Amino acid sequence: MAKFGEGDKRWIVEDRPDGTNVHNWHWAETNCLEWSRNFFTNQFSNAVILSGESNLFVKINKVEKLEGEAYVNVRKGKIIPGYELNVSLSWEGEAKDSEGKTVLKVEGLVDMPYISDENADEDPEIRVSVKDEGAIGKTLKEAMVKKGKGVVQEKVRVYVEAMAKGGPCRDELETKKVAPPKSKSSAVPVVSAAAAETKAVVKEEKKKVKVKEGFKTITMTEKFSCRAKDLYEILMDENRWKGFTQSNAKISKVVNGEISVFDGSVTGKNVELEEGKLIVQKWRFGSWPDGLDSTVKITFEELEPGVTIVNLTHSDVPEEDRYGNATVVENTERGWRDLIFHRIRAVFGFGM
Repeated sequence: MAKFGEGDKRWIVEDRPDGTNVHNWHWAETNCLEWSRNFFTNQFSNAVILSGESNLFVKINKVEKLEGEAYVNVRKGKIIPGYELNVSLSWEGEAKDSEGKTVLKVEGLVDMPYISDENADEDPEIRVSVKDEGAIGKTLKEAMVKKGKGVVQEKVRVYVEAMAKGGPCRDELETKKVAPPKSKSSAVPVVSAAAAETKAVVKEEKKKVKVKEGFKTITMTEKFSCRAKDLYEILMDENRWKGFTQSNAKISKVVNGEISVFDGSVTGKNVELEEGKLIVQKWRFGSWPDGLDSTVKITFEELEPGVTIVNLTHSDVPEEDRYGNATVVENTERGWRDLIFHRIRAVFGFGM
């Protein structure tokens, strides 16, 4: 794989004075991190949660932190959003007595550590904290959780929908739509009944052959400075999964045993296991259409003691999720590379 910036220029679509990227047919990527920060700021600044119910007043003040990445890719006219955000919001609460006098004011945070396109169909984890842990402070915190959680989730859904439509690129995409070409002739070609029947047969045969249309296979080869059995154990041990992914995992170590990783975003079962040599599992993401399962096959080859080659084949990955977002293949490949293999190297020191 070429290093960043050293790729073959023949594959790079450049902005040239003698050409245009009509309808963004070629790959076009837009950084949306600052746009996302402004979007969340507009959504959450001074958002009222409670206004006097039980003499409690709660509101979100502003976005304290928004970190991570956000982008929109456009390929052949398809919008492919990608984002992994860590967001913190500040909130304040006030309790008043029956006469309207302030009894206590508190401040706190609403943390959303993982807002991702991979979990676009799920509400993000929301953690509410308060600086004053006294009785009134806890009451205000409970009010924030009970009333505020739904408000926050709804505003995040608005962001997810906006990104699915192109984020900051939406208006640009609308203006760049190309009108269908005008017909050169109004004459209608006459097709014989035999020719029409032949076309129908060919079309039907094509349907039969393309039984896997709409699915892709991901292949990847990675090199680690460790023994094969150690890497096998890491991928099959739920506690180590929790360690390098910072998410909950449940992994059976027997054939036909169930697995659940990334806080339940991925579920499946073991199909074939050979310690230190082979892992075959069924995987499916919660955002995929019902009834779809993919197959993960991982082989381990120890070239010499302490040097292991991992070959990954992830087949039957759908090109689109249940919501029509064409991000599944790209996100799955990026997840294996960045969230699994790279993090194993970083946490366990297996870099080459």
